[in-house]
Parts: sequence; C-alpha cells; structure tokens
Amino acid sequence: MLTQKAKYAIKALVYLAKEQDLAKTKDIAEHCHIPKKFLESILIELKSHSLVESVQGARGGYRLLKKTSDICLADLHRMFEGPIAMTYCASLNYYKSCSDCDDLATCEVRRAMTYVRIRTLQALTDITLERMVEGYDLPA
Repeated sequence: MLTQKAKYAIKALVYLAKEQDLAKTKDIAEHCHIPKKFLESILIELKSHSLVESVQGARGGYRLLKKTSDICLADLHRMFEGPIAMTYCASLNYYKSCSDCDDLATCEVRRAMTYVRIRTLQALTDITLERMVEGYDLPA
C-alpha cells in the first residue's frame, strides 16, 4: 500500500502536470484535498529531488521541472516508499541476504518475490505522469 504521503505527492504532481502556469500551494491543496502543511513538506521533498521548482513572490508558486514523460511511478515509489521489492533478498538496489535462508538459488520465497518485483517494476516504470494525465490507456 502507498502511504498517504506518496499518494498526495502523486496527486500534486498530476495537478502540476495539468497546470499551464505556476500553481499556488493553496490551490493544489484545495483541488487535491491535501492538508496544506502536509503538502508544503511534500513539495519541499519533490523540490529536493529536482522534480519541481518554486518561484517566490505574489505571483509565485510551483511548477514541474521535468517533462511528464520523464516522471514515472517507480521513481516516486522509491522516493517516498523505498525499495520496490517486497523482500530485501529480491531487491535490485537494496539487496540483503536473509538469515533464515539456506540456499539463495533454490529459495522459493526469493524466486517468487523476484518475479513480483520484476512485474511490479515494469508496471511502475511504464506508468508515467504523462500517461496518468492523458489517462486514455489506464483502466478506470
């Protein structure tokens, strides 16, 4: 399950992807039903990962820094949730061996979780912000 923070980050990015101009935090919060203080911390984190930029001043706000086709759910999942794999022994980037496993090559749990990781990573990589905004090929 996604944490509320990750879900809100995705919703905020979708909103920014649809905006032509700078978007104010207040407008994003209201439209996306995100508590404003929580949104502010999420936007700071997105900014630290160079996904958004902020412009100060009365006409300021936030906008995307990357193209919507270059932002995928896999990147956002790793940013807010950590590894894609369900177990460390099946992870590409966070691998750790299990203390309760005798033989990594024949471990049924590891093989199954590796399969789940591969399929999940493929789906999360395929779904970009662009695809989410266009929505034509994603189920309702």
